Amino acid sequence: MAAVAEGKKAPDFTLEDAGGTKVSLSDFKGKDVIVYFYPKDDTPGCTKEACGFRDLWKDLQRAGVVVLGISPDAGASHRKFAAKYKLPFTLLSDPDRTLMEAWGAYGEKMMYGKKTRGIIRSTVWVGRDGVVKKHWKRVPDAATHPAKVLEALRG
Repeated sequence: MAAVAEGKKAPDFTLEDAGGTKVSLSDFKGKDVIVYFYPKDDTPGCTKEACGFRDLWKDLQRAGVVVLGISPDAGASHRKFAAKYKLPFTLLSDPDRTLMEAWGAYGEKMMYGKKTRGIIRSTVWVGRDGVVKKHWKRVPDAATHPAKVLEALRG
């Protein structure tokens, strides 16, 4: 799978949602898609980020945007997380981190001053034409990030 780069076509992928249904990026042709990668369901930063997208949901829907949250968690964990916080968007599972690795969301990062390998909180905006419009390679603040994404979508 090719890496993600702004101005290039986003590589298609297929992952399972919380109910085990296969979801592909190509299912959303003609729509703006926000693909955001996060480390783990129901952890503080990930919850803030997910709830941020939830709180902006009406604006995102008005803009015709699809939101896909991706973590290595399994469907059961996603179902619990989505129900607990009333998340209106799709959560996908990447248990072996293949997509994350390909899209730059898994690799070397700094954690508490130490170099470690892990999930890199990042977001990719795929435009209606399937081309990557913006790639936030490292999200510094999970809580404020969804608003920054909406701002970018509005141009």
